Amino acid sequence: MKQTFDYIIVGAGSAGCVLADRLTESGEHSVLLLEAGGSDNNILIRMPTALSYPMNMPKFAWQFESDPEPGLDGRQLHCPRGKVLGGGSSINGMVYVRGHACDFEQWAQQGAEGWDYANCLPYFKRAEHWSAGGSQGDKYRGGQGPVGTNNGNEMSLNPLYQAFIDAGQEAGYPQTADYNGYQQEGFGPMHMTVDGGVRASTSRAYLDRARKRSNLTLRTGILSRKILLESGKAEGVEFESHGKIDQAFARREVILSAGSIGSPHLLQLSGIGPSDVLLNAGVELEHELPGVGENLQDHLEVYFQYRCDKPITLNSKLGLISKGLIGAQWILFKSGLGATNHFESCGFIRSRAGLKWPNIQYHFLPAAMRYDGQAAFNGHGFQVHVGPNKPESRGRVWIESPDPKIAPRILFNYISTEQDVQDWRDTIRLTREILNQPALDEFRGEEIQPGASVQSDEEIDAWVRANVESAYHPSCSCRMGAKDDPMAVVDPECRVRGIKNLRVVDSSIFPTITNGNLNAPTIMVAERAADLILGKTPETASDAEFWVDPQWQSRQRPETAKRPLHK
Repeated sequence: MKQTFDYIIVGAGSAGCVLADRLTESGEHSVLLLEAGGSDNNILIRMPTALSYPMNMPKFAWQFESDPEPGLDGRQLHCPRGKVLGGGSSINGMVYVRGHACDFEQWAQQGAEGWDYANCLPYFKRAEHWSAGGSQGDKYRGGQGPVGTNNGNEMSLNPLYQAFIDAGQEAGYPQTADYNGYQQEGFGPMHMTVDGGVRASTSRAYLDRARKRSNLTLRTGILSRKILLESGKAEGVEFESHGKIDQAFARREVILSAGSIGSPHLLQLSGIGPSDVLLNAGVELEHELPGVGENLQDHLEVYFQYRCDKPITLNSKLGLISKGLIGAQWILFKSGLGATNHFESCGFIRSRAGLKWPNIQYHFLPAAMRYDGQAAFNGHGFQVHVGPNKPESRGRVWIESPDPKIAPRILFNYISTEQDVQDWRDTIRLTREILNQPALDEFRGEEIQPGASVQSDEEIDAWVRANVESAYHPSCSCRMGAKDDPMAVVDPECRVRGIKNLRVVDSSIFPTITNGNLNAPTIMVAERAADLILGKTPETASDAEFWVDPQWQSRQRPETAKRPLHK
């Protein structure tokens, strides 16, 4: 029997869950949602402090690896992608950063008409329930949306959080009460997608309510093989379930929300992409679209670590007994250290004069540990995760085989330009300056990494190449652009160029990567795309202003005279 729906969505991740909810909301349209993974009803996903586990588990994430990266001494970096309901929002660090307003102004300037800040802000607000803003929210924050966001619960419990913020101010940077509001630049509390002590994934926020509707069909454990094309039109999707190949058809549209690796790969599997890449992989060309899989961007980060002279860090909580007690409190009350991602203060700064908005981001952690949750060394310590957020380097996702079970080849081409190299040098030096301010004197011990011996350009370059890791923000591989842009994959309504009834809606369509973590802008993109798909009148553009340093062209930090580095 032929399975036919109004819409087919491939991927129940950060974007796909939003679309499944919004497209079924009226009850007028039938929707099929296909997901490779399974249920997110697992304590390791729901408990915020367990964030290091899901992304490293094949049950919950595709365990992709990059090709050897020339700019990183040939190292291959881990690139996990969500394979579970909620996708990346179920395995990420729950850090909520919309990006700077200028990121979206940049999108519009690059041909994504209608995606400027004034038009995007209403959709950020529509998605969000900001715990500090009341039911009505305000000019910048949403009060009634499905995604719960808050500014953590530990700021008063550990003095290191405020000490880091104070150190940023002592180094000459401003404090900002809300980096997702009027002013991103500066130091302040960090926000997270945690609601009632539980991870606020899009599965929990959107899909749970959509699943109660009879017009949504959800199928999990599905491997999408290709888009069914007929005379330049997307007719449906071919997929595999439990070893059986099946098909489903769409009366209106097929929408890819498989992420920045999955969406370009599925397009290429379907014969849509650069002709030479498809030819080399043995895939018959259906529609040449040279931008598919190109323009890949990501954020890199390093862990700047110090010993702590006071026994107040989370390193004392990494034993089995402590973890058991934390877990018990969370299970019983959804509170305590189990209810946070522990990134509760942060900073956004510019690395040099001439940058209009920040390009360096800090996540502060009152512990010194690896991303797998293990201690970095014996004793107490603290660290900041830091890296430049606006790289010039561009990579690609290339299909290697017509077999959908064969992973594509991924090359980010990290740190491949002179400016990217210089940005890392600036990042290391500025970070060391901030962490050596008086506010941290009573806590700061020995610098563990990079280590005091890493000083010259050459020493910094070598250390970064050997130690930098992905921040897990791949994006931009099916970028949005203007009609006359030959490398644009989708138009400003997310429609795939040259193919009818086919859209891509996820972080792969970002024209350029935003200054921050990607879950928030991905959700926003899906919210706005839902209105475009349904032909609804867009939300009224916002008149909210945003701050940039009026002297950004001539100075690196807002204060005219930087305070002297404390010795």
